Amino acid sequence: MFQTLKNAWKIPELKSKILFTLMIIVIYRVGSNLPMPWIDPNAINGAFSTGGSALAWLNTLSGGALAKGTLFALSVSPYITASIVVQLLCVAIKKLEEWGKDEAGKKKLSMLTRGLTAGLALVTAIGYTLMLEGGGGSGSALTVSSNSKQIWFVRIVLVLTYCAGASLIMWLAEKINEKGIGNGISIILFISIVSRLPQMFYSLCMRCFSRWTVFAKNGFELWRLVQWPIGVLLVALFVGILLAATVAVIWFSNSERRIPVQYAKRVVGRKMYGGQSTTLPLKLDMAGVMPVIFASSIVSILPTIVSIFLKTTNKFRIFVESYLGYTSFPYIAMQTILIILFAYFYIMISFNPVEVSNNLRNNGGAIPGIRPGKPTVDYIKKILHRITLLGAIFLCVLSGLPMIVNAIWTAIDSRGIPDLAFSGTSLLIVVGVALETFRELEAQMTLRNYKGFLD
Repeated sequence: MFQTLKNAWKIPELKSKILFTLMIIVIYRVGSNLPMPWIDPNAINGAFSTGGSALAWLNTLSGGALAKGTLFALSVSPYITASIVVQLLCVAIKKLEEWGKDEAGKKKLSMLTRGLTAGLALVTAIGYTLMLEGGGGSGSALTVSSNSKQIWFVRIVLVLTYCAGASLIMWLAEKINEKGIGNGISIILFISIVSRLPQMFYSLCMRCFSRWTVFAKNGFELWRLVQWPIGVLLVALFVGILLAATVAVIWFSNSERRIPVQYAKRVVGRKMYGGQSTTLPLKLDMAGVMPVIFASSIVSILPTIVSIFLKTTNKFRIFVESYLGYTSFPYIAMQTILIILFAYFYIMISFNPVEVSNNLRNNGGAIPGIRPGKPTVDYIKKILHRITLLGAIFLCVLSGLPMIVNAIWTAIDSRGIPDLAFSGTSLLIVVGVALETFRELEAQMTLRNYKGFLD
């Protein structure tokens, strides 16, 4: 990895792209910490301390900007949601699918995504501003009273500013696509998650070194003597699990099922073409992290809405937090089921076995022992269903295990660890973006160093 960066730095064109990407990252981080007027960040921090809720997940995606009420509080969430919606519409609407096959149509889809992003940012900004005024009985985070004459001016300014921040992030991401390295929205998402790591590690250390004193009773100080060794052991255990999970994610991201393909020989003029053997690679993580994002968003909708708009003494809120909270078994079970369902759904809309079979037959290729046509389609579907199930199970373990650990930890410490519930999903995003970025960097280096057969 470091050798790749070193070699890329020696190429002037790639060096300028890397520096441009770093400049965009700096601008994004400045905007993520740029405070907004009339907002007390300490007053809204408590709403995002509940790990596993949709608010905590959105706060992770924003790099902590949502809990601070800064300029880039909405972060990439409106743009990601708009991109997903447009992608699903391209599958459902034939006209949009045709647009994606030529450059003019792709520009129309890009404009549609931008417009939808602006609309989602407006709706999200209005809801966020209303939450700042004191949703869920948590008190107002605004320094201006709701009965003040200037409250409507404050509301309009905050909503427009947050919409402008989301639009600026979208523009920064597109500039990375044009003049930088990697996918713009993925790079910004990567930086947002990585920026939360120091705070998460600090919170973890504080939990490990402070909670064992609760076992000391009636002046019995034995547990205080072993407090630091146990704390060090716990931190080392968490770091070891994190390294093991990172290795597993890298292996999972690079794993693929290769279906052998044999091309028939054909004579064109005096030359013979074909006859070679190749493979059709099917990646285990073809759906990526999208099933986890979809499942987490859906299963967290009701608990998040209840926590924002209902008071802590409300019976319905108490019931939802008890039986649908992020540490409850029904929550984890529902998320696991939804991850598996969305994994199959995403593969169904993003991979077409019929089209792959037709392409193989048109190019004179066939899977050994399998007839062309419907038997080939059925064979590819069978392989695809198997690897999708394996990928879905891996995603369930990766996203569910931290939630189970957080549930056990919450039983000891009611505060829990806010970011731990989504650490598996965050790890998958971070590793996936890093691998894709370095693959693109290596591809561009190969392209610029390849001399060709004419030399």
